Amino acid sequence: MMSAVNALFNHPGLRSFLVRMRVPIAIAIAATVIAYADPRWLWPALAVSMAGELIQLWCFATLDKNSSLACRGPYAIVRNPMYLGRFFILGGALMLLGQPWLLVLYAVVYWFYMVNRVGREERRLREVLGTPYAEYCAGTRRFLPGAPYRGEPVLVWDWALFRQNHGLQNFAGTAAFWIAAVAWLATRAGGAG
Repeated sequence: MMSAVNALFNHPGLRSFLVRMRVPIAIAIAATVIAYADPRWLWPALAVSMAGELIQLWCFATLDKNSSLACRGPYAIVRNPMYLGRFFILGGALMLLGQPWLLVLYAVVYWFYMVNRVGREERRLREVLGTPYAEYCAGTRRFLPGAPYRGEPVLVWDWALFRQNHGLQNFAGTAAFWIAAVAWLATRAGGAG
């Protein structure tokens, strides 16, 4: 059963389709979440999502993709902090629906996505970066934060990398979702009064 689920998450045709359709799919899901948002969950959901966004922005400000080993900033304490940040961004958005069972389902689906995606990326990075990456993997946990790798600095922010990695665009997308959600909930509250 598990191998079938992993095969689905690694199916090249499905992955290609989802990459091509990610923007329309994201817009449709965002619109649905906003339309059915429960105002009682607004502030906790926003807090969880923004915590994830901060993690992701921090990643953008420390990651020099495919040119050097990322082992400082959030990468000093966990190998895949961007996926953790994304988990909280999306999980916070789904919290707006006020359905705990949906969050459990999301966590399970995201786990399979993350494990399979990270597995593919780690194989590629072992080829590209070689021994330094293998040593980094041996000294840094895959998903749970731990002690900094070889004393690498954690409090790091490089504006040039942030711009190179499109950090501002990422933040704008998340902010647009939350502005739309707040506006919609305010409109509904105004109409109810």
